Amino acid sequence: MSKTAEIYSSHRAHELLGVLRENGGSCRTAELATLLNVSEETVRRNIKHLAKEGVVIKVHGGVLLANRNEEPAFGERMEVNRTAKRAMAKCVVGIIEDGASMFIDNSSTTTFIADALRKRKNLFVVTNSIKVAERLSAHNHNRVFFAGGELRETDGGSYGAGAMEFIKGFNPDYAILSAAAVNSDNGFMSTDLSEAEFASAYAAQANASIVVADQSKIGQNGPIVFADTATIDVLVTDIPPPAKFKAAAKAVGMKIIVATEVDATKDKDSK
Repeated sequence: MSKTAEIYSSHRAHELLGVLRENGGSCRTAELATLLNVSEETVRRNIKHLAKEGVVIKVHGGVLLANRNEEPAFGERMEVNRTAKRAMAKCVVGIIEDGASMFIDNSSTTTFIADALRKRKNLFVVTNSIKVAERLSAHNHNRVFFAGGELRETDGGSYGAGAMEFIKGFNPDYAILSAAAVNSDNGFMSTDLSEAEFASAYAAQANASIVVADQSKIGQNGPIVFADTATIDVLVTDIPPPAKFKAAAKAVGMKIIVATEVDATKDKDSK
């Protein structure tokens, strides 16, 4: 295979993995071809390559991620659903006022939120994310407190008993959280125990909790529940969730903000 063909194949494989993750970890070959706008033969060729690497498992007519509960690398997560994450981040900024205090957890989604929050000033931020801390510290008179612990190489998050003990001394206005999976039966879930422990502690200590999760997380299941729907005050997402989830949210008084609907209202008001 030529160098150009090898790079192209790698790019296609990367796209294929992204689509699989957005579809809950499994997809039919024909559907992948449609979503990627390529031939089924191209999809099968990339599946064969990924299966040899142990990343996916071939099944009749389709493919599964080899570890459906494993999160992709942080850099890869930053590239997935960028438009949705930016839109949701703008919605969060609409909730947060100048001078507000908050917890912010560690994820690609909250990194986008930190970027958007740079338009606010005098924020009081407690975080275990080095990326969030870097974006908001020494800017607009913000005060940023970093929960010190073992800094995880894969995503720049700080975890451990010391970091957990540090955050117990704070009672901010908001907890801004992300989730790997959200559904009406179990609530808000993570695939990582350390992340789930921090999210749960943040939600318990803040006066109000905001979870930000795009459409790929809604209706999915995760192995670790960190909050039920009654615990969370606001869900920010990018498309309207299923009717069952909306009914469950309404029953416990959880507000749902849909970024696309907010943008549509702004466009209408500007005309």
